[in-house]
This record gives sequence, C-alpha cells and structure tokens, in this order.
Amino acid sequence: MNCKSQSQRAIKAFEDFLSTPLETQLQRHLNTQTSVALSLFHDVAANVPAYKAFLVAREINPASIQTLEEFQKLPAIAKENYILRYPLADLCRDGQLQGCDMIAASSGSSGKPTFWPRFFTDELQIATRFEQIFHDSFYADTRHTLAVICFTLGTWVGGMFTTNCCRYLASKGYPLTVITPGNNKEEILRVVQELGSAFEQVVLLGYPPFLKDVIDTGIARGVEWQQYQIKFVMAGEVFSEEWRSLVGKRVGSENPCYDFASLYGTADAGVLGNETPLSICIRRFLAENPDAARALFGESRLPTLVQYDPCNRFFEVQDGALLFSGDNGIPLVRYDILDTGGIISYDAMLEFLAKWGFDAVAELQNQNSARGIHSLPFVYVFGRSNFTVSYFGANIYPENVTVGLEQPVIQEWVTGKFVLQVKEDADKNRFLSVVVELAPGVEGSEAQREAIASSILAQLLRLNSEFANYVPLEYQTPQVALAPMGDAEYFPVGVKHRYTRK
Repeated sequence: MNCKSQSQRAIKAFEDFLSTPLETQLQRHLNTQTSVALSLFHDVAANVPAYKAFLVAREINPASIQTLEEFQKLPAIAKENYILRYPLADLCRDGQLQGCDMIAASSGSSGKPTFWPRFFTDELQIATRFEQIFHDSFYADTRHTLAVICFTLGTWVGGMFTTNCCRYLASKGYPLTVITPGNNKEEILRVVQELGSAFEQVVLLGYPPFLKDVIDTGIARGVEWQQYQIKFVMAGEVFSEEWRSLVGKRVGSENPCYDFASLYGTADAGVLGNETPLSICIRRFLAENPDAARALFGESRLPTLVQYDPCNRFFEVQDGALLFSGDNGIPLVRYDILDTGGIISYDAMLEFLAKWGFDAVAELQNQNSARGIHSLPFVYVFGRSNFTVSYFGANIYPENVTVGLEQPVIQEWVTGKFVLQVKEDADKNRFLSVVVELAPGVEGSEAQREAIASSILAQLLRLNSEFANYVPLEYQTPQVALAPMGDAEYFPVGVKHRYTRK
C-alpha cells in the first residue's frame, strides 16, 4: 500500500466520521446489513492471503457465495484454525502489515500473546460506539466532560484504543478532554480531585471491579464523589445490577440507565456492542424478574446485554456460540470468539417484554428523554465457553493455575484438581477463589495453604501478562481453600471434573 492511498484512506474515513451525524450512522442497518456482510466476505476472499488459502484448503469457490444463506454455511474461523495458522502479515489485506499503524496484544492460554494489528480507520468505526455512549447516555455534546482513562496502558487493547476513540470525539466537536492515568489508583484519585471540579462531569473508563476499588478508596479518604457528577464506561466483566446500584449509590448517581455503559469489547476486533440506556433499562427489569430472564436467555444467570450495529459487526449464532464478521486490520469473517450467547432483534425484544407487562421505551421516556432509544438489535453474552474466568478484565485460564500446583513439594500435597471462581464478598468486591483438592492422607495446614496461594500467584504473574498488568496488586493473591479428596461439593467422585465455575 503506497503512502498516497494510505493517507487518502485516512482522510476519507475521518471526514466521514466528522461529518456524519450519529443518528444517520445508526440508521444505516435498516437496509444494508446483509450486503455489508457479503461484500466484506468477497473483499477478504480476494485480498487477504490467509483467507484465500483457508477457502482453497476447504475447496470453497468465493464466487459461489451470493446469498446470506450461502454465507451462513461458510466454515467459521477461530484462533486455532485461522489466526494461529498463518503468518501475521498474511492475515492482513494484500499480505501487508504496513497497511496498519498500531498493534495490540492479547494473552493466550499459554501466556503467549496474540497480536492484533489495526489502522486509524478501524478505530474510527469503533469511535461511533463511544459516541453513542457519550451522546446518548452522558449528554457530552452539551456538557464539558473530563474522560479519565483507567484501563491499563501499554500493548493491551483497552487503554490506547479507548484513549484514541475519545480524542476523535473531541475532534468531532464534543467538549471532551482526555487524561490517561491508566490503572494507577493514586494518580486517578489525584487527577479527579485536582481537575474534576473544572468540568461539568467526570467519566471514569475502566474494568468494573477496579473502578469500584477506586471509588471505595476515594470514599475512605474523604473524596466527595457526588460533586463530580461521575459517569462510568466499563468493559471486560459481567456484573450484577446490584453491583451497578451499589456503585451508583456511592457516587450519588440517581439514574443508572444514563450514568453507566458497559462495552462488549475484545482485542480481536475492538468494541462489538455497547450498553445503551435502553439495554440497561431492560436488564434492570430482567434482574428483578428472574422468570422473565430465564424465559428470554434460557439460563438463570444474567448475561451482559448490549445493542450492536449490524453494519459494523454482523453477528450470528451457531450452536450457542456467537460468531461475528467485521472489518479490522485483520478482517474477520464468521469469527468464533468462543463466547456463548445469542441475538434478539429490536422488535422481538419489545414484543417479549410486552408479554411480561413491561414497556422499556415508555419507562425510559418517563425517566429522561428519547435519547438512547435506537432500533438496533441486541446481543447477549455469557462469556467465554472455553472455561476461562474473567477478573478485572483479564482472562484467567485453568492452565495457569495448574502450573502453580505442579511445582516441587506442592505437587506432593495435591491431586491437581481445583475449582477456579471469581466471587464477591459482602461489599461486592471481587476476589479470585481457588478450591484445591488435597492428596489422600494430607490434612492441609495453614502453611501449606499459603504456599499453594503464593505458588499459583507466581505462575499467574509469569504466564498471564493480562493478569499481571490488569489486576491491582492488592487483588492478585488468590484466596485458596483446601478440600479433602472427593469433597462432595467440589470434587465428587465419578463425575467429570470442571475446573471453573461461573
């Protein structure tokens, strides 16, 4: 790709972003979503060497794919069968990494990172998700706003991507100022106290448990959060509506539907969808009506519920797994991200709620205004199906814990079985719980418990760069409990063992 075409590509995309009103952008899906998915497929099949090879190996002729039905029969791609199989450059258009200007890293199960290149234009697509939140939820088009980036900075996707997207909103005319303390709690508290009162509102962007820790630490030090009109943008965790209410109460929020927004984001493809005032209003109703939630989602746990733009990220569901297609530095066609969940059209959602006697649109209009009501489809996400747990936005893998139990001496005390969970204490603070099965004849002492905890911690820090960089120091040490062999609750005999619990 030559310099001229690269600069033209950047200028055109930036002009489109700056000049297209949010409402116009969010209405494109009404007549183009299927054609967007098909044209992306044909573009990728023609111009991305890895995808060309992927199709050839499966004897698929791209010219034969002309309808949505044919598109939906294409084999899904995933990290294992696609991303890790081809050289990084071959995953990009024209086999050229220089068509991208930024690379983010995500940790894999071994701790070995996967690299995700992108270009400025990829960030502009995602900036619309941030615009939705800042315009519809926070009214940031009319309020002088300080955005405090509390995501980890560095090669991980959250911090730099979010920073860039917020700056593009400022370019579009939003009275928005960005500061980047990253996940440095002391610096965040200093920034808010020294700068916050110069703005009409302060938005904290970060992982939910970390933001709660910031708020609680501030309260303990006498920070009066109420005076800053705090808003939250979050990613990386499923949290309860009780959690949202508790944190909202601590900062003086009176309108959780408009003071919070969670992103469904990944290193693979940026932000896939975002909470809207409407989706939050619906989720809060479902949290209070578990029978309705079970009828809608088919499970008794409450997933993340967001709306998405099918022209930007085209979702499908296959055997309970979410697949999406979207343009990026590495364009992805029917990509299986290993998240379980489902999609619900806008009309189907409102019809379902009406059967349960709830009108979410009317409820929102009573609360505030018509902002945040768009006829976009919904996607719900239960999280990774590959047995990871998510903690402060870091994916934690059973394999990381296993290595901690396989160290000299420790391996003599344990069977190697354990159950990994993220739990909440009475004050809704998260902690990493590991219940470990003791070897036969081992009683389990306090000294052994501490040794096991420190061994697991050492391996998590060694193997999992997300854990090491995302999780604050005081939350890193796992709370280990020792259970006798064959414990009925955690290690029932004769049953296939599951290493994680949600």
